Amino acid sequence: MVVTIHSLGLQGITGYDVSVECALSGGLPAFDMVGLPDAAVKESRERVRAAIKSCRAKFPVSRITVNLAPAALRKEGTLYDLPILLGILAAQGDIDAPPSTAAFLGELSLTGSLRPITGTLPMAMAAARAGIKELYLPAENAAEATLAEGLTVYPVEDVETLLDHLHGERAIRPALPWEPESAAGPTPDFSEVMGQENVKRALEIAAAGGHNILLIGSPGAGKSMLARRLPSILPDMTRREALEATEVWSVAGKTDQKHPLLLHRPFRSPHHTVSAAALAGGGAFPRPGEISLAHNGVLFLDELPEFSKDALEVLRQPIEDGEVTINRAAGSIHLPSRFMLVCAMNPCRCGWLGHPSGRCTCTGAMVEKYVSRISGPLLDRMDLHVEVPSVEFEAMRRKETPESSAAVKARVDAARARQSERFAGTGTPCNAQMTPAMVGNFCRLNAAGERILKSAFDRMGLTARSHDRILRVARTIADLEGEADISAAHLAEAIQYRNTEILRKR
Repeated sequence: MVVTIHSLGLQGITGYDVSVECALSGGLPAFDMVGLPDAAVKESRERVRAAIKSCRAKFPVSRITVNLAPAALRKEGTLYDLPILLGILAAQGDIDAPPSTAAFLGELSLTGSLRPITGTLPMAMAAARAGIKELYLPAENAAEATLAEGLTVYPVEDVETLLDHLHGERAIRPALPWEPESAAGPTPDFSEVMGQENVKRALEIAAAGGHNILLIGSPGAGKSMLARRLPSILPDMTRREALEATEVWSVAGKTDQKHPLLLHRPFRSPHHTVSAAALAGGGAFPRPGEISLAHNGVLFLDELPEFSKDALEVLRQPIEDGEVTINRAAGSIHLPSRFMLVCAMNPCRCGWLGHPSGRCTCTGAMVEKYVSRISGPLLDRMDLHVEVPSVEFEAMRRKETPESSAAVKARVDAARARQSERFAGTGTPCNAQMTPAMVGNFCRLNAAGERILKSAFDRMGLTARSHDRILRVARTIADLEGEADISAAHLAEAIQYRNTEILRKR
């Protein structure tokens, strides 16, 4: 007898339908598993055997064949333990075969209890798209699964409880849709940063338009402190953005029962020793890296020149395309990577070039060598280049409280609202993501603006990419001012943030 139990699988961060086919036949006892299972899937044979005996059921003394279809896709992980167990019990007549509208996921312990799995949300959303109505999975994953609409989610503690439910003896209560807690913990605020008004202005522009930004300054000037407060002025994520980001975190195993949905934009700050594979994602069986974990959020690279060349260069394509493609012998996957890139660096190796103390000991050649670690193509993809000066004593001892993040966020939200209205129906979320055609349509200049831009283009040796990025930043500055047209003042401010010579002058 052949019994089919519906389950799910993952390819990258995309879920797909998996049919677990179990057949019992005569012959010497054996337990064969086909359908491109990895080592973890193959090991489920022993977990299933022990779990069946622990729940006082009879393990069949016959030839067992389990096929995981579609057989052309590699199956990974421990999530097929539960459907395999149910398939074996149904094949030998201990239970009725579950309906085709039910799917099962879960890792088994040897005692029959269920352990949590990763990637719940994308698989639950795939189940809903495939017409599955009931999803049975470990209790710790139930809250995350309820985020997928159109499913009745059953939290399962152990096999015995599930068998009682299937026999109609003791029903499992469906999980209620997860609702976030109203109370939010304290977050870093711009009111804690004394001085640096010009940098705060640049970060406000970056947040309003989703622009990449590079901060250059001596140690202790506040670069990291300011960057870590950027999420406090970013607009709230939409439901769609939150689900997209959570799917990536779910596959990476970074969600939990109490926090199944990302409520705030992710902020990732990998150490400068991170490898290119850890940054972009990869491995023998590709998994999301830091740039995908920062999707719809911020990727902060502190001490930028200390990152390896390979790690920095891997950023170039995702910045332009909003996704990263990973090709391996096991397959090819596409991971989302639409993020704000925020970088911080010292002006030289010792860090004190241009500091009022005059303590810098670097020669011109040493400064050039240090700065040259950042390639021109990567630097060209940074929309704003901002100098972070050392903070003066008077600013540190100032009594009045600086402007709060809430006040800045209100202006950012208003600017984003104008962009949402402008780009309605195009799928473009902010000015930084405008296509060249959109730049030509929404960033028109008057005669004075044309003269200013032409002068800057010739004087600064701008590229076509820098030309468009300047116009995008100018469009954002106009949005912050509530202006429909880009004025000469807006354009001039955008151009001043494009001065790459601050990396070498002092």
